[in-house]
Amino acid sequence: MGQIGQGGVAAEAIAGLAQRLRSAHESRVAIDPIRDQLPAGDLDAAYAVQQANTDHWIKQGRRLVGRKIGLTSKAVQAQLGVDQPDYGMLFADMSVCDGEEVPLSTLIQPKVEAEIAFVMERDLAQPMATMAELISAVAYAVPAIEIVDSRIANWKISIVDTIADNASSGLFVLGNRPVKLGDFDARLCGMVMERNGDQVSIGAGAACLGHPLNAALWLARKMAERGNPLRAGDVVLSGALGPMVAVQGEEILEARIAGLGSVRAVFGAKEQA
Repeated sequence: MGQIGQGGVAAEAIAGLAQRLRSAHESRVAIDPIRDQLPAGDLDAAYAVQQANTDHWIKQGRRLVGRKIGLTSKAVQAQLGVDQPDYGMLFADMSVCDGEEVPLSTLIQPKVEAEIAFVMERDLAQPMATMAELISAVAYAVPAIEIVDSRIANWKISIVDTIADNASSGLFVLGNRPVKLGDFDARLCGMVMERNGDQVSIGAGAACLGHPLNAALWLARKMAERGNPLRAGDVVLSGALGPMVAVQGEEILEARIAGLGSVRAVFGAKEQA
């Protein structure tokens, strides 16, 4: 009998699902949902699949530089039947500079979200960290565009699918003008995203669990609980401020967040085979 992993799922099954997602990531060919191969709603098993790929990629030389928080909209949580956000890993090779071209060939079915990113100044390893401790540990905030992507065909995902698939992570773009937390209002700040100058998404900080720092605090506590706490220098993508927007082709998507400034994701042509 195989070794039992998270949620009573055999370790071999966890490894096999991780390999399928990894192969989809490497080939840029989406696969069918994997949820039927895990117990319904088993988030621990889904995170075990995510962790298996995180461990693999770190052994292959990828460098962990932060975390992303997903499912910060109450409406999306209700749609997927959960009562909390999820998280995924951010690696250094997922970072794109503001205005740098992103070849579409590196992605499968990308969409973008405008977010506030927090950068940590100090470790936050204590259990059940308080809001005051989180605020003291954050160095600054910048505007961000998260380029989400799914290895599951046609985005037909459940909560189990997206968690296992590194919370549907793709790439991320950070603005380059750091702002201290006391110099803008993360809850009331408005967000506008434009595609080639046309408005495609609007929102505000309050759309992210009522306040982006609420999402960041949830993550800090969860990471400490799982023995992988936030560290100095980590980037935290705190969650979408408005509706997700599908990438349609060669285009520029720019997000402006009041008090933080702007950030651009520039999508180039697919490379020819």
